Amino acid sequence: MAGKKDKTVVGLIGMGIMGSAIGTNLQISGFHVLGAEVSAATRKRMQKHVAEVFADASTWVGRTRHYITSLPSSAALMQVAQLLVDSYQKAGVKNAKAVLAEVSTFPIADKQAARELLATVGIAMIDAPLSGTGAQAKVRDLTVYASGDKATIKAMMPVFKGFSREQFDVGEFGNGMRMKLVANLMVAIHNVSAAEALLFGVKMGLDPKRTVQVVGGGAGTSRMFQVRGPMMASRCWAEATMKNKLWQKDMTIIQSALQELNVPAPLFSACLPIYLSAMSQGHELDDTASVYAVLERAAGGK
Repeated sequence: MAGKKDKTVVGLIGMGIMGSAIGTNLQISGFHVLGAEVSAATRKRMQKHVAEVFADASTWVGRTRHYITSLPSSAALMQVAQLLVDSYQKAGVKNAKAVLAEVSTFPIADKQAARELLATVGIAMIDAPLSGTGAQAKVRDLTVYASGDKATIKAMMPVFKGFSREQFDVGEFGNGMRMKLVANLMVAIHNVSAAEALLFGVKMGLDPKRTVQVVGGGAGTSRMFQVRGPMMASRCWAEATMKNKLWQKDMTIIQSALQELNVPAPLFSACLPIYLSAMSQGHELDDTASVYAVLERAAGGK
């Protein structure tokens, strides 16, 4: 057990790159964190960072009214939602009066399906995706795009403030994901542009680390240049803050939304083959900063 029990107990389901950082920061912020994670290795690692760690949340009925899910897929979300519903029904609880903030990046329709299922036992779900990388999550440099019932969002705000820098109520359920897609479209573009710019500098004889230092605060910078530029300059992308394999999910959701709305997106479209090349060149589990390696290879480098 890590830290002392506090007034507010938060149940965190999913402790991957983002979830582990969220849980650690909530515990540091004074919350009593119940963590649930399918990976035994991750559970063991997180025992020193959060108050309690479990394989699932089936025994949490009555222990918390604040849930956060940070999951790898829509299927996992539905499994968790069904588990919670089954647990409350088994305990004879018809109205949990609980809130669940879903912070992952999934299609709105999938989140809506989970929301409707959870509502059967009185768990109000918020669509609250996060803007920021795993590295940013570690230092609480995240933005929360919360959408759903206003009173429910207000009830979760103290929890959001425990692990993030900014928190926004962006309106009706689903607006959180809509905001996240806008943000991630720009992330996709700026990440590749950072790699392109650094490689350009290298080819002109500039030291990439010095380029990050000098250009990072100027007019041409971006958050991706600041966050992933150092990783590209050091060619260190094995310790992923967003794996290319997982990033493909986000890219697919954005692309589908663009096509459905007939929105031209030439810059985003130009990025797609770069990320696919990263996957085919063995960078599936590497950070998306590895797009630098793809461009480097195309330019006749390593």
